[in-house]
Parts: sequence; C-alpha cells; structure tokens
Amino acid sequence: MMKFFAALSLVLCSILLSSCVKSNKVLSISETKLFSLDYGNFEEQLNIFNVTKTGAINTSIAMRDGFFYVVNGETRKILSLNSYGDLLALYYSEDFYSGNREGLKNRAQTSMWKPVSYPFFLNGKIAVDSRKYMYAVGIVPKERNEQDEKENLLYSQVVLRFSSDGSVIDYIGQQGPGGTPFPNIKNIYTTENNELVVVCSTNDGLCAYWFGVNGFLRYQIPVKLSSIPRITPESVNVSASPNDLYITIENIVPDCYAGQLYIKVDYYFSHTDIESKTQSGIDYVKTLVYPLNIETGVFGESVNISSYEDSVTEDFSKLVYHMPYDFWGITRNNWMFFVVTTESGFNVQMIQPGTQNVIKRNLAVDFKDVIYYSLSLSSEGIISALLCDKDSAKVVWWRTDNLIDSVLKS
Repeated sequence: MMKFFAALSLVLCSILLSSCVKSNKVLSISETKLFSLDYGNFEEQLNIFNVTKTGAINTSIAMRDGFFYVVNGETRKILSLNSYGDLLALYYSEDFYSGNREGLKNRAQTSMWKPVSYPFFLNGKIAVDSRKYMYAVGIVPKERNEQDEKENLLYSQVVLRFSSDGSVIDYIGQQGPGGTPFPNIKNIYTTENNELVVVCSTNDGLCAYWFGVNGFLRYQIPVKLSSIPRITPESVNVSASPNDLYITIENIVPDCYAGQLYIKVDYYFSHTDIESKTQSGIDYVKTLVYPLNIETGVFGESVNISSYEDSVTEDFSKLVYHMPYDFWGITRNNWMFFVVTTESGFNVQMIQPGTQNVIKRNLAVDFKDVIYYSLSLSSEGIISALLCDKDSAKVVWWRTDNLIDSVLKS
C-alpha cells in the first residue's frame, strides 16, 4: 500500500510539473542583485536625471556572456563591466569631454579609456555579438541630417561599431559602413552568426536592414501595413464590419540562426456603443506573430500570442481588460519572449513555436522606489535590468534560462 501511494504521488507530481508548461498559471521568480552604480559625472558613475534637459532618458543596458554594457547617453559614454560591477572599459565622446568638462580626470593614465572621435549623441540602444563586437545607436549632428521629402522621413541615426579590443571600426548607415543615416531606429539586434539587424520605423510600417558580418547590407526588408494578412470579425467573435479593422506592426525580431524575421502584429476592431450606435473607440482583439522568409518575402504560418489579462472589481462587478504583450526577442533555443509592465513588476510570457510549451512568470519589482528602468534579454534567455531609484542604479537579473530548463526537464 505504501508503494502504491508513493507511485501515485510521483505520477501526480509529474502531471503537475508538466502542466506548468502548458497552463496559464503565473508564478513569480525572484531577482538576483548583482551590483550598483552611483550617480555623478565620473567614470564609474551614471548621470541620468539632468534637470537642465528635457525629453527621453537615453540610458540602457545589455548583457552578453555575463558581461554588462551600460549606455549613458546623457554623458555620452558606454561602460563595460563584469558581473561584480568592476569597470573593464569606458568608451567616451572625445569631443564631449575635451576642455575642462568635469569627469574622466584620469583617462590619460590608463588603457581602460576608449575615446570615440565620431561626434555622435548616443540614444541608448545597444547590442553585442559573440565576438564582443559592440553596436550603439548614435544621432548625427543636425548639419549631417538628410531629408526624404517623398517619404517625409528624417535620416538622422547611425550605428557605431566597436571591435572586441574597444576600438571604433566605423559607423553603419543604410548601405553599410559610412552609409546614409537611418530613419528612427526602433531596435537593433545581433544574430548568432554575428550579423547586425536594424529595425526602423517608417510612415507605413517598419523596415529591417540585415547586414553581413563585414557590415555591408545584405537585405532591406520593408514590412508595410498593406502587406499584413487581415483577419475577419467572425474569426474573433466580434460584431463589426471588415472595414473597421485596424492593424499595428508592434515589432520585428530576427531569428538567431535562420534567415527569417518574426513580425508581431496586433489587431483591433472599432467599438460601437450599443445604445447610441456610434463608434466610441477601438478594442484590441488578437496578436499574431508571422515568420517572414527574407529570401522569398513569404509569410509562414502564424503563431497566436495570448493577451495579458487584468481585472478590476467595482460595485460588485468585475471587468476584465486584455492587453497585448510587447515582443521582446527570441533566444538561441527558439523561445519567444513577450513582456508587459504591470503594477507589481513585469509579466513575461515565454513561447516555444511549434510546441505547446508556454511559460508565464511575474518578475516582481517595487515601482514605488523605481524612477527609471531598462530591460535586456540575452540570447540564452537571461533577463537583466537596470533599476534606477533616487540614490543609485542597481543591476539585477532573473535566470529565466534555468527556469525553462528545469520546467522542461520536469
């Protein structure tokens, strides 16, 4: 009898663990704090909250193989650090720190300082490939901006390319090294083949520029709203006209190995008030991710992405809201990561296309002390974050790679 109950317990445990992959039950995983960075103008400090300037904060973080790269656009420098917070290299704008500007006083005394002669303002986006080549998005001076009057686009951004020894190789534009600046860059990615992919916003969608290892353009892939497959109201149980459909291309992410892009599309239908019979807004109804073959330009079979659900209880009634996740990236093990910010932190959905494997987890963050944050996803599936409060900026990570391995083995 004891053997029977022991065997039964093992069976129940295995069923419970395997169902974690396929169920929508959301659990929290704890963060690991690695190190902190103080605020200030000196080499190992960040200057983020400059009260004399307005606009977006241009500071972000990336992690590759346990090494961290922090772009501090406000002071035009990039910090390379290990997982203990030790400064390994510092890249700085030679023009910005010329003269008597405060900070980097000892830069001439060590090989750790890497001057950048290109007069670019760093806007915070950064990526690193397996060779430790670093790519950082920069905004060129106004006199070097170009205007496309036909498309009504401003070409003002380029990608600085650094070699593994810290020297600046060149900057990459639309055609490759020294090319025409890009329109607004939404994201940059590196593949496992050490190729760079730049995703830009256009007036009618997004456009991906895929560069070879040598930095020269291989493919330019415009993804226009008019090319996206449409859905019918009946397919999502909505009472509306097909003409009431609205489509947004939220993001484009390259495959780590194969020559394809993943296009995340959010679908909306206009909402009609029942009593007044007038259009009163639009409702989110569905998210699909389409693989796109960059050789043929043909869409593959779509992957359905469930929405994030939030509920509000008021006057004995419960309202459920659906929100689309942001498409974050795809790992070398072919797991798609999606994220949405909530009141309690970040809700992450991990999906393995072609299987029924779906994992959802909460990354708990106390936002009452966080003034600014930046997230990063590594190719292994490790989530890192730069969490800034009023006193310092701490670097943490969540080992979601270990979570995936343990759940799949169970």
